[in-house]
Amino acid sequence: MTARLANGDRLQPQPWMTAPETQAVLRALGQGGGELRFVGGCVRDAVLGRPIGDIDIATPEPPELVIERLAAAGLKAVPTGIEHGTITAVAGGKPFEITTLRRDVETFGRHARIAFTDDWQEDAARRDFTFNALSCTPQGVLYDYFGGLDDLAAGRVRFVGDARQRIAEDRLRLLRFFRFLAWYGRTEPDPEGLEAATEAAPALALLSGERIQAEMLRLLAAPDPIPVLRLMAERGVLSHALPAKFETERLEKLMQVEALAGIAPDSIRRLGALLVGDEPGILRLAERWRLSNTDRDRLTAMAAPGPKPSPESSSHEQRVLLYRTGSPSWADRVLIAWAETLGDRRDGDADRWRELLALPQRWRVPVLPVKGRDIRALGLKPGPRIGELLAALETWWIDQDFLPDRKACLDWVKARLSSMN
Repeated sequence: MTARLANGDRLQPQPWMTAPETQAVLRALGQGGGELRFVGGCVRDAVLGRPIGDIDIATPEPPELVIERLAAAGLKAVPTGIEHGTITAVAGGKPFEITTLRRDVETFGRHARIAFTDDWQEDAARRDFTFNALSCTPQGVLYDYFGGLDDLAAGRVRFVGDARQRIAEDRLRLLRFFRFLAWYGRTEPDPEGLEAATEAAPALALLSGERIQAEMLRLLAAPDPIPVLRLMAERGVLSHALPAKFETERLEKLMQVEALAGIAPDSIRRLGALLVGDEPGILRLAERWRLSNTDRDRLTAMAAPGPKPSPESSSHEQRVLLYRTGSPSWADRVLIAWAETLGDRRDGDADRWRELLALPQRWRVPVLPVKGRDIRALGLKPGPRIGELLAALETWWIDQDFLPDRKACLDWVKARLSSMN
C-alpha cells in the first residue's frame, strides 16, 4: 500500500484491469449500461500492490441476463452457482466470476436464502472482512463502506458488522480470520473477532474436511504463519482444526531452512514439519481433511522412522537412502532433517545440505535391471523363491553401489541357482 487511500479515491491503472480479456468481459456485461465493479480480493490486493489472483466482478443485473450478454459477445458462460447469482465467464482462457448483487433473506449456517438487489452496500455487508468488502469501478474509483481501507493500512483483520453473526453464517470464517491474520495482519488481533473465533472453534467438527484443508494449507503458505499458529494453539482453536499432535518449533526451523535453500514455501511440507511423527495421527488427519493419496504419502514419508538424510553420511549411504526414499520424497526428507539439525550453528552447514538436496539432479535413481520374469526364464518355477532371490539380488546390487548391469545381475542369479542345486 504505497499511499493511503480513502473511499472515492482512484486506484492507479492496473494491468489486470486493462488486460484484453478483462476488457472483453466488461464490454459484454456493460452492453445495457448497467454499473459494474470489481469486488473482493482483487481490489484488496491491488490496493496493497500485491499480485492479483482471481478477478471477481459484481453487477445488479440478474444472472440470466449476464449469461445472455456473455453469449451475445461470443464468450463462454458457465452457471457455476446460478442459484446464488454466480456465473463464470471465460475470456482468453481466463475465468472471471460474475455475481449479481445479493442480500440475505434468511441465513442458516453456510447456506442462506438470498434475494437479488441493486444496493451495493447491502451486497458488501454480506462479506466476511472489511477489506474484502471493497469494490472499485472499471476506472478504479474505490468504494469502502466499512472502513476496509483503514484496516488494510493498519494491518487489521476485522469482520464486517458483528463477528459472531458473520461466523454463524459460515463457520469456516473463523479459520479465514486466522488465515487472513497470517497474510495481512500487522497488529494485535481484533479482540471481538478473536473471541468470536475462539468460541466457535468446536463447531469446526461440523465442517467438511476439504474446506478445513483448503484454509489451513493457505494459512501454512503465509510468509510467517508461526505467530498465528501459536495464537490458535493458545486459544484451543488449532486442536479443533488439526486432529493430530503438533508443535511449532520444527516448522519454525524449516522456514529458516527454506530461506537458506532458496526454496518457496510448500504447504504440505510445512504441515509435515508441524506434525509430530505419529503415523496414526497423520492418517487420521489425511482422512479428516480428505487429502490426496500423494499428499498423505508425503506426510507419512516425512514422519517415517529409520535413517535420515545427512551430509555426514558417505556418498554410498546417501545414494542408498535416496534409492529407498525415492526422488519425489527426497526434498521433504532432506529439508526436514536439515531443520532438525539447526541449533547453535544457524545455517546447519548449509553448503553441504544444499549439495545433498541436489543429489537427485546429480544421480538418477536406478532400477534393478532384472525382474521376476527374467528369473522364471532361467527355469525357476513361479513361487516364493523368486521373490527371495530378487531380494537377495537387490541387496548384492546395492552393496555394489548399483553398478552391475543386466548381464552381471543375471550372471549373479545363475551362479546363485547353480549353488542351490
